[in-house]
Amino acid sequence: MEKRSNLEEKVIQVKRVSKKNAGGNRIHFTALVIAGDKNGNIGFYIGKALTLTEAIQKASKKARTNLKTVKLVEGTVPYEKRIKKGAAKILIKPAPPGSGLIAGGSVRNVLELAGVKNASAKILGTNNKALNVLATIELLTSY
Repeated sequence: MEKRSNLEEKVIQVKRVSKKNAGGNRIHFTALVIAGDKNGNIGFYIGKALTLTEAIQKASKKARTNLKTVKLVEGTVPYEKRIKKGAAKILIKPAPPGSGLIAGGSVRNVLELAGVKNASAKILGTNNKALNVLATIELLTSY
């Protein structure tokens, strides 16, 4: 897809990773970034680099280009659905208008940037943010 200027981004997770070498520790950074236009398009990427700002920039650029489309019905998901992706288990249910977004953690951020206004979601499996983001996006695009 083409690069869009009206996309919003959120940094979900930043990690400092070190590797043992003969000369000492080698430090890298990883950043998990999601991008969405709050209108049914969502993307994510995990960027890795020697500095934190480079990792975030790399993840942001790739998240903007790897967009996927989400099918929404009146600001909510069409029907209740579950997904199991590795250790991640996610449940998303539609909600009536005015009830808002009832979700936690990284799933809430994904739903907000995808444009879901009324839904109820629950993380049933792992607390791994990257895996929960991947599972949620896969679930939303499978409707």
